[in-house]
Amino acid sequence: MSQNSPRLSLPFLQPSQAQKHVTHNEALRQLDMIVQLSVASTNAINPPAVPNQGEIHALGAFPTGDWTGQTGMLAAWLDNAWHFIAPGTGWRAWDESAGQLKIWDGGTWIDPPVATQNLDGVGVATGYDSTNRLSVRSPATLLSHDGNGHQLKINKASAGDTASLLFQSNWTGHAELGLSGNTGLSIKVSLDGGTWTEALSFDPASGTASGAAVQASADDTTAGRLMRADYGYGPGNLLGTVAENAGTPTGAVIERGTTANGDYVRFADGTQICTATLPAMDCTVADGALFTSNLASWDFPIAFATGTTVAVSGSGSMTNRFVGFDAPTEATVTFKVLSISNDATIISPTATAIGRWF
Repeated sequence: MSQNSPRLSLPFLQPSQAQKHVTHNEALRQLDMIVQLSVASTNAINPPAVPNQGEIHALGAFPTGDWTGQTGMLAAWLDNAWHFIAPGTGWRAWDESAGQLKIWDGGTWIDPPVATQNLDGVGVATGYDSTNRLSVRSPATLLSHDGNGHQLKINKASAGDTASLLFQSNWTGHAELGLSGNTGLSIKVSLDGGTWTEALSFDPASGTASGAAVQASADDTTAGRLMRADYGYGPGNLLGTVAENAGTPTGAVIERGTTANGDYVRFADGTQICTATLPAMDCTVADGALFTSNLASWDFPIAFATGTTVAVSGSGSMTNRFVGFDAPTEATVTFKVLSISNDATIISPTATAIGRWF
């Protein structure tokens, strides 16, 4: 029969043993050391100068002094001497200096392993519930990088579900940012947490914006709304190509151009103005009391809209001269210069035509 217990190596009382109380007390001494084990420190190297009765240290590697050669042992100060016991794998000890539980893994004292997978919930300074399985009560929450960037991911099961950030005041929702019922990013606001307004949303395909914070139409001048590029005008589209859709301007405000037949200006409201310096001519053809130039035509630098009335005027570029025009079409007009006297001076008249391009 062994003289010591198999796990704690406690000495057994033996048959016919003298002074059995000595063996019994030694077993009690060892139990007193290791049961409800609490150590003054772990990984200790240097023995304290004045230890207290019953003080225990968990020794580290290469201890010194009275602990020399006792690496990994438990050192207990009992009756003015150090007593050493080898810890067993799985022994637990409270580290008084660190204020935490330690476990002997067979080679060193480690922190108890903590299960972090498939937890029912976690509450930090507060409780969690079946809906809010992660709850944090704190002045702030920090999510930092581990070397480079950092992403916070909020995933939903399907497009019709919600993945969002909800901002509350006294547990009443007032703003929501995220994917609410679709895959387009939206910002919603509420005064009472019951009635919500979609202030801004972004189409996931085109990236264009819509919502109550954006102009609903070209004539929407609601104060505080964001102006749409296709409804408003600025440096980028003040000058350019005018366009329209069913009478509503869709292009720039002003379009200017030049061709071999003159200059033209188009405005977003449909007005078109064409100007030109016409070919030089004299007034030597007798026409009753007047003298005229030969008949000529002016092809407009850009055509007017079909069916519109074109008003044409001009200057003879001389005091006694003026220009007469025949009925213009959308693309051209015939004219001649008239003078009250026979005048062979060759001068270029000017002309202006006003109408609509749509």
